[in-house]
Amino acid sequence: MSNIYATAGSKVYIGGAKAYSGTDFVASDFSSESWVEIKGTTDLGSFGDTAQLITSEHVNASRTRKKKGTDNAGGMQVNADLDYSDPGQLAMVAAKGVKESFSIRVVFNDAPTGGTPSERLFVGYVMNVTEQLGGPNSVMQQQSTIEIDSNIVRVAAAA
Repeated sequence: MSNIYATAGSKVYIGGAKAYSGTDFVASDFSSESWVEIKGTTDLGSFGDTAQLITSEHVNASRTRKKKGTDNAGGMQVNADLDYSDPGQLAMVAAKGVKESFSIRVVFNDAPTGGTPSERLFVGYVMNVTEQLGGPNSVMQQQSTIEIDSNIVRVAAAA
């Protein structure tokens, strides 16, 4: 039987401005960050590497040849109940207003008893911060998209 984990209890944090140098990050590259939690999150979206498809049309063989190209870690959409006083949501608004990329930390709710949870660490650009109003029975939301501009560091849960 495999383990399954609930998203409930997971948290997202934004750190300071950090640029990707072209060399993959490791966990210790984020150890000096001051993290601010984005509170009231209702949906954390998805993220992860997808390889670009490279093709070449071979006339003589009537065949398309394929190779894997560069990886793209995608974008993460973070939705949160709109809170004008939440420091994390305010940090997202501020990050949208500048050209720099920022450190992002996602902490899962998968810690073994007495242990530490797994984490994902990366650098990304806050591309948009919008307010979704919805209908009369909706809660106003802040939607933010973070375009990931680095590798995603996977830190495993530990006992």
